[in-house]
Amino acid sequence: MRLEDYWGIGPKTRDLLAEELGVDAAIEAVETGDVRTLVNAGIPRGRATRILRHAHGGAAMDLLATRDARNVYKDLLDIAGNYAVTESAADRIRILTPLDSATAMADRLDGVLDARDTWAGLDDSNRTAVMAAFESYDSVADGRISAVRTALALKETGIDEGIFAPIADFDADALSDAEAALAGLEAGGDRVGEGADDRLDELRAHLASVEDLSATPGDVLEAVRSGARGTDELRDAFARHVASESGVDISRVREAMPGEAADASAFVGETLRSLAGDLRTAVEEREREVSERLAGVLEEAEDEIEAAVETVDNLAFSLSLARFALAFGLTRPRFVDHQVAGVVQARNLFLEDAGASVQPITYAVGDHDLTVASATAPPSGDRVAVLTGANSGGKTTLLETLCQVQLLAQMGLPVPADDAEVSVVDTIVFHRRHASFNAGVLESTLRSVVPPVTDEGQALMLVDEFEAITEPGSAADLLHGLVALTVEKGALGVFVTHLADDLEPLPEQARTDGIFAEGLTTDLELEVDYQPRFETVGRSTPEFIVSRLVANAGDHAERAGYETLAEAVGESAVQRTLADARWTE
Repeated sequence: MRLEDYWGIGPKTRDLLAEELGVDAAIEAVETGDVRTLVNAGIPRGRATRILRHAHGGAAMDLLATRDARNVYKDLLDIAGNYAVTESAADRIRILTPLDSATAMADRLDGVLDARDTWAGLDDSNRTAVMAAFESYDSVADGRISAVRTALALKETGIDEGIFAPIADFDADALSDAEAALAGLEAGGDRVGEGADDRLDELRAHLASVEDLSATPGDVLEAVRSGARGTDELRDAFARHVASESGVDISRVREAMPGEAADASAFVGETLRSLAGDLRTAVEEREREVSERLAGVLEEAEDEIEAAVETVDNLAFSLSLARFALAFGLTRPRFVDHQVAGVVQARNLFLEDAGASVQPITYAVGDHDLTVASATAPPSGDRVAVLTGANSGGKTTLLETLCQVQLLAQMGLPVPADDAEVSVVDTIVFHRRHASFNAGVLESTLRSVVPPVTDEGQALMLVDEFEAITEPGSAADLLHGLVALTVEKGALGVFVTHLADDLEPLPEQARTDGIFAEGLTTDLELEVDYQPRFETVGRSTPEFIVSRLVANAGDHAERAGYETLAEAVGESAVQRTLADARWTE
């Protein structure tokens, strides 16, 4: 396969990877999902992530039929990535893609939930020890050294249960020797790094000192000449000075002295050059010996090193997803063969991540078998719902929550709900309200939402306020047609609208649900019950909004204007709302 055959790799990117890595190494990095290698080669992290998503997700990425669905996907992975214990684990999370079968989804779920249970079962001190073991992982460029050091640190914790069980099988002595050898051979080459061999470090220090002296032979001669009354005294003083300044044994200095020299300056220069040459040879010989010894250690420990790399990498990935699942109380979704998208006490992850107060909701379209209190039990059988209700009532958030649950489930990840029943779909059409009122926006919207319904395969339609992009009368007709098309093609769908009355009668297997505003708080904030009521049209109850405007009016003229509006929507309702909110002038 050629580099340019991969999605997102054009001529410039191909040439960069070929130059920095070589074609074979670049292909290996793409095939193994190695974000770090691509980034180190000069590919921006975001681009590298997109390349690898398509390389590993393939046709499964077609699940994301709209820009809004893709944005939810990316935002979910960003949140999960925030719980990664290493940057490499974060990279692996960011290139997770939807899976192509319920079996694959269930298998990944098993691993994530096993990891979650293991992490949940550790006490605080053990969790701290594990996090400390991963703390320095990203600070070392060589991934093998990072993995071996982390494996040793994890082994020292003594934790060997659940996902940590493979750590118990490691030979600590072999890993320690391997760690020293890896650190000694810089960047996997032949050069031996500092600290790998005391004698080599000593020889290098001697050589560096002698080379410094060789750079200023005149200063050396000046330092030893005073007090020397003849050639022998000069030679002796020079030998002692060089030995003192460089740490080289004085006998070695004497061995480097020439038998004859034209003058004192020549004597000093020739001796220092000869001594530097001898030391350079000694360094090279010692480095070769040490390099061969360390290479032998690595060859013997190769299997142990590879096992450490694979185990630590997989453990970091599993542990990161475990922390994500535990932080948000995520649970296993149930996959079924019949069409359904149903949740019990589901929460919007984006709101929770932002620290907002979240009211869990229960909702479903399709044939479900959810265990729900009767007061909030969604009807079973209707594959399409028209969702109505108050402005700021959480309708878009509900669509987004359903999108989150479906995406997480099809990526083989747990979901933010007490219970969730989902069928695997081929496309998710999530379309937010975009308040752009022109023919171009209408056409592009229809192009994005209609083909997924008419194509072969199952679609989940989550469409928000379709009427915002065209005239109200036409919008009602188009939306009714879209609901009818969704029913006709056997898809699942939830359509948010304020035009419910204009859509009657709905096709069979479609219903209308509503969200209701219930009043104003004592701070005059709109109070909404975000849990939809089924088979009823929600109302935005404008008296609540008018009541707030009356209460907050800046002067008598402004208030009089709002009171006129109050008469239009119902004076008694407005006054009752104000009384309930305990408003006083």
